Amino acid sequence: MVEVTVTPRSSLADRPVQVRVRGLSPSQLVTLRAWLKDEHGECFQSRAFFRADGSGEVDPGSHAALGGSYSGVWPMGLFWFLQPDTLFRRLVKRDVAGSPFLVRLEVFDGLRLGTEPQEQPLGWCEAERWYVGPGVQRVPVREGRVRGALFLPPGPGPFPGVIDMFGGAGGLIEFRAGLLASRGFAVLALAFFAYDDLPRVLAQLDLEYFEEAADFLLQHPKVRGPGLGVVGVSKGAEVALAMASFLPQVVATVWINGTAFLHGNPLVYKDLHIPPIPYRLERVLLTEVGAMDNSAVFADPRDPTYRASAIPVEKIRGKVLFVVGEADRSFNSKLFAQLALERMPPESGRLLSYPGAGHLIEPPGSPLCSISSIRGTPRPVAWGGEPQPHAHAQEHSWHEIVQFLEQQLGPAAAMKL
Repeated sequence: MVEVTVTPRSSLADRPVQVRVRGLSPSQLVTLRAWLKDEHGECFQSRAFFRADGSGEVDPGSHAALGGSYSGVWPMGLFWFLQPDTLFRRLVKRDVAGSPFLVRLEVFDGLRLGTEPQEQPLGWCEAERWYVGPGVQRVPVREGRVRGALFLPPGPGPFPGVIDMFGGAGGLIEFRAGLLASRGFAVLALAFFAYDDLPRVLAQLDLEYFEEAADFLLQHPKVRGPGLGVVGVSKGAEVALAMASFLPQVVATVWINGTAFLHGNPLVYKDLHIPPIPYRLERVLLTEVGAMDNSAVFADPRDPTYRASAIPVEKIRGKVLFVVGEADRSFNSKLFAQLALERMPPESGRLLSYPGAGHLIEPPGSPLCSISSIRGTPRPVAWGGEPQPHAHAQEHSWHEIVQFLEQQLGPAAAMKL
């Protein structure tokens, strides 16, 4: 009898698991397939081709995949290289606290490039991949103007506080906040437009809104002050850098593939107004599959004309970790990080730069999304990245991000699922 196992069967989505197949014939050629359906019913799947060893076993942690969605030894390859059946879909967990992703792992005899519905696997099992650990509490936030969701670890605390933001698609994305809370941080997943009663489009960055969010988090009885951390990707990274520059309570900033200048929207804060560099939409390039490559839409920030649009990073008193994907097709993130570091106080910033990684660097377990459709764009957007180096970047950077936040904010109590 062929047996497929995953250990542990239930785990946090950023943690590794071990997949094993037993009961095959020695040297038998098989196809391992993983698939799941997201909350919209979209199917994501991966497959890899293996030959069983002399004992009739396959262990992706030590046996090289011959081909398929990846090749070589990748213990988590079946999870990391999932791809959508429908082009331009991104795998994002929406109901973070209520349910896991259910990943079905199947083994088929021989080479299976496609899998017909009537084909029966030799064996299968199911893995639960959660985005919150046991006891993590999700609290909807509608406090003053602030909108989002607060994730609190179990126990009395107090816990180090972190604000988590995503980018220019707006709305509220919570999966990274849930994973950080599962590592002992109190995390506010913060929306700043296109959610609840917030503005539908982003006309300007009102820094007083983000200051209000920081004050709300620090005033929570389970949050340990006096400082907090901010994590942001894309437009959220631009906001995070501005918060670090103006708000003294921000002592640790994780900037993932952002800019160091205002782009498209001005920043306002009390009597201050920082004008944006306008987008050059006429420079957008359409890829071979019709996606928008926006890398040329951003004007050269070194042009003296745009000096007034620079975020005043020389004011930063905390620490900043810059995370860059060198294959980012959204904009030249590495240049923006380097320009910021040149102006920042010595020893206040550190750069992690990953060749082959794209724009959407996320926790491990999130498969590469190199192109996706997003709200507010007429065509899919090209994010860039190559699957294997991007997977390496996500695994390494996530460890570095968690360690950085712990170093700057104090230790957090991680939990096991």
